[in-house]
Amino acid sequence: MKLILKTDNKNSIARSMALASELNVAAEQRGKIAEDKNNNGEFKKWLLNFKASGPSSFGNAAEWERNEREDRDLPFSELII
Repeated sequence: MKLILKTDNKNSIARSMALASELNVAAEQRGKIAEDKNNNGEFKKWLLNFKASGPSSFGNAAEWERNEREDRDLPFSELII
């Protein structure tokens, strides 16, 4: 079984590694600790302001669903009063 913990806090990493050692559990550290928190903020700004350069390749979802289900009656497609 694997347990994945993610943190940028050096103290938390050290404590987690010490606990793993004490419990005789194999532990490994991957990746690097992000030193500059501003990069995360810049990425968030870029992501929130992202504009697609062309039309969506997915098309019209409602039209696709109608075409896919045209041979089947959907529940409550006819109202019974």
